Amino acid sequence: MTTPAHPLAAPPAPDGIHYRACNLCEAICGLKITVQGGRVTDVRGDPDDPLSRGHICPKGTALPDLHADPDRLKTPMRRVGDTWEPMEWDAALDHVAAQLRAVREQHGADAVATFQGNPSVHNSGTLLSAGAFLKALGSRSRYTATSIDQLPHHFAGAEMFGHPLMLPIPDVDRTDFFLMMGANPLASNGSIMTAPGIRDRLKAIRARGGRVVLLDPRRTESAEYATDFHHIRPGTDALFLLALLNEVFASGLERTAHLGGVMTGLDSLKAAAAPFTPEAVEARTGVSAGVTRELARAFAAAPRAAAYGRIGLSIQEFGGLCQWLVNALNAVTGHLDTEGGAMFPSPAFDLLAGAKAGATHHGRHHTRVRGLPEFDGELPNVALAEEILTPGEGQIRALITVAGNPVLSVPDGAALDRALGSLDFMVSIDPYLNETTRHAHVILPPAFGLEVPHYDVIFHHFAVRNTARYSQPVFPIRPDQRFDSQIFDGLVQRLTGKALATPEQRLSAGLTHGRSGLTLDDLKANPHGVDLGPLQPCLPGRLLTATGELHLAPAPMLADLPRLRATLDQTPEPLVLIGRRQLRSNNSWMHNTPRLMRGPDRCTVQLNPADAQGLEHGQTVLIRSRVGEITAPLEITDSVMPGVACLPHGFGHARGGTRLSTAAQHAGASLNDLTDPTRIDALTGNAAVNGTPITVHAAEQVGESAAD
Repeated sequence: MTTPAHPLAAPPAPDGIHYRACNLCEAICGLKITVQGGRVTDVRGDPDDPLSRGHICPKGTALPDLHADPDRLKTPMRRVGDTWEPMEWDAALDHVAAQLRAVREQHGADAVATFQGNPSVHNSGTLLSAGAFLKALGSRSRYTATSIDQLPHHFAGAEMFGHPLMLPIPDVDRTDFFLMMGANPLASNGSIMTAPGIRDRLKAIRARGGRVVLLDPRRTESAEYATDFHHIRPGTDALFLLALLNEVFASGLERTAHLGGVMTGLDSLKAAAAPFTPEAVEARTGVSAGVTRELARAFAAAPRAAAYGRIGLSIQEFGGLCQWLVNALNAVTGHLDTEGGAMFPSPAFDLLAGAKAGATHHGRHHTRVRGLPEFDGELPNVALAEEILTPGEGQIRALITVAGNPVLSVPDGAALDRALGSLDFMVSIDPYLNETTRHAHVILPPAFGLEVPHYDVIFHHFAVRNTARYSQPVFPIRPDQRFDSQIFDGLVQRLTGKALATPEQRLSAGLTHGRSGLTLDDLKANPHGVDLGPLQPCLPGRLLTATGELHLAPAPMLADLPRLRATLDQTPEPLVLIGRRQLRSNNSWMHNTPRLMRGPDRCTVQLNPADAQGLEHGQTVLIRSRVGEITAPLEITDSVMPGVACLPHGFGHARGGTRLSTAAQHAGASLNDLTDPTRIDALTGNAAVNGTPITVHAAEQVGESAAD
């Protein structure tokens, strides 16, 4: 059996102008790329892209660097002791399939686990091919990056609207009151809100006399473009949202007429919010009752308003409640499925087109050790290390990682680092030898970036405007390279004897059956993309609940409220840790690009002056949690509120055995050597990496104390 052969000689990239979407983050900005002499000489934003309108961020300019990165792997590698040897593709795929089959036959299908990282959804080749590979494995031991930072969104979407991808997106281009919580779109360009050029979009809200309100434990880059900013204590956002709802109901400001015929649970929601008055929660949240009342009334009274909560709300112990309450606030104030409110995109390639109403999306099976529930076929990644290390039936013996670096991205990464070394077999489909893939027995590196055709299957579902764009490759791949879809196809053929449809065939079929009327040929003929217009009301027709109704008060959320209410009587931890998003980074894998790593050290721990007494700006401090300790330079700033420390995510490149020359020069420390896998959102299973209790000390003082 052989993999599809590539032409013996790959022609150079044709000189001239190439247009494509950047697939490094959720913003999917259109790019105008100039190639001269077979290499990229200029990258700038495409002014004719109907979504990004010429916007570009530093990551987009670095795409050529990723393409030319000398550390990239392009052919299969096999670990032999402490060294790596190249393999031919057919031999590598034969070996991997044989090893996976052997583990499955000896220990059962669930002994073979998979972990898919965030870049999987930024590559349509992976997204449209990996599912068939997972099916061929037949394992329920599936893990992804979803339960690190966004599972609560999908849980709320499934419970309220009937599907995990039914996520309301702020209609920022038409709103006059934008309420943001735990979000920093100036650094992310929007997250679960594909909004390239968000700076101009926020400025436009203010220019038309609107308000941009931001609540966050840290005064972020986005606060510069807000009309109102308020600090809020980590992990208390659900209390604040219930207080907003309490005030809306107490003042008789709810507006439900436009969805009144399809919304259920209004009385239950009112009863749930009743105990959480602004006065009852202000001591815990740090937001005064007066501010809460004013915001609730102004938001409810605004003709066009949208509430949006992102990563800060999701990665805490009450993430599921937070995302439910954001949706509920929009719904009961008349700001759901209305112009300028929170709306549902209508993508040309619609993953909901074949979805069945009333499907069950969670709790169908559980992890072996802690009994944590499955959601949408995935298990919480906080359980991965213990499922590898704990003996017994169903113990994970083999692992496939796809475009992921969980050693740096999941809680207590040091424990997972140790666990990976105990596996019988591990294979990584990844172009880098990083902190995770160094444990693999075989690495299968796919082509990526400027080499691959691409359509943003996922992010058009989250976009603030309906558009569609297909990107042709800028560079052909070498004869000894393979696309990710070819890798998955080669493995599926060896495991099942069946060949996969190509990503282009699947994309073409999906477009043909979509409501836009577009074909793949149409998109190829429009390299800047096609504008399908602003978001439009779509309820109740798009609801996928069993009853066809919107559920304002789902039973799992109501059952979780006593856990939240108990926190009102708890004493807050003296100092807790939160993460930090950075514009020039995308989790861990963008740290090997020299132009993105220029400038001062970005892996600093930020402390408020009140928490930094006896410490000096710039000195090295020791940060300890229940599970580990790290050192980092101290940055003293009043941008973080008292009681909060802030450290960026994705660093920690000092581990040996990697091949990341630039990242190693900017190693930093891993936030996830401190985060605790026992801290989760009990409702959804998402990791609660924000709010980790820590202590901070001068590193030299700790050393002197230990010596004494």
